[in-house]
Amino acid sequence: MLVSILVVLFIFYSVLGWILYFRQPSFLYSPVREVLYTPDELGFDFEDVVFKTSDGLKLNGWYIPAENSETTILFCHGNGGNIFHRLDTINIFSNLGLSCFIFDYRGYGNSEGKPTEEGTYLDAQAAYKWLTKHKKIAANNIIIFGRSLGGTVAAQLASKVKPKALIIESAFTSYIDIGKKFYPYMPIRWFARFDYNTVDYIKKVHCPIMIIHSRNDEIIPFEFGLELYDAANKPKEFIEIFGSHNDGFLTSGEIYKKCWEKWLELLKEQKTQTSQQHAS
Repeated sequence: MLVSILVVLFIFYSVLGWILYFRQPSFLYSPVREVLYTPDELGFDFEDVVFKTSDGLKLNGWYIPAENSETTILFCHGNGGNIFHRLDTINIFSNLGLSCFIFDYRGYGNSEGKPTEEGTYLDAQAAYKWLTKHKKIAANNIIIFGRSLGGTVAAQLASKVKPKALIIESAFTSYIDIGKKFYPYMPIRWFARFDYNTVDYIKKVHCPIMIIHSRNDEIIPFEFGLELYDAANKPKEFIEIFGSHNDGFLTSGEIYKKCWEKWLELLKEQKTQTSQQHAS
């Protein structure tokens, strides 16, 4: 009887493992194709952008300029929805006087293709290239910003280029770590089909870094944000907000807005000091 029970449990465990293995892409990526609204809904002028990746896919994005803005946010969004689901954040950036370029990864919104880990990295690189080559925006005027899965994508890009700053919000330390949280009874390292190792990437970033995370995040533990902060090079800042994973930036209201204002002012001061040092 005991042997039979163990055999049944082993079969069940094995079947569950293989299901998790093959269905990982659908668990990780939740793209929505239909783009229901645009920045027009907020009364913003914007440029509907189509640009190409290095492997030949056409991606879609929005460039929303802010009047007299020296800084542009390159926005790497999370794993679900598409760019229209980020209009609330775009509105915050505009109110802060920041231009923004947000794009959809392959397979999301109006972007061609199917999402893959390497593909998301190529997509961010193509978006950065569009900003620097097509719009002629200097690297030291670009802040790379990533939320949730986009935090890893942003960190990977920032490890390859030299932006003004990197801001990561509600991000995990690695795909394996987040897998262990949801499936603690499974040998995640054996089954993991993705890497998304934010910690490794952030160690290679050499620009000012701000980490934002909610203690109430029900999906990505607050401790992950602290681990990313510990791994980051100086200068760096950690900001604690409150609220759930998907709406912490809204729930936190003024706290969220003021942390951005303070960070932008700090970056401005650092830029002034660097210019003075070069002049002398």
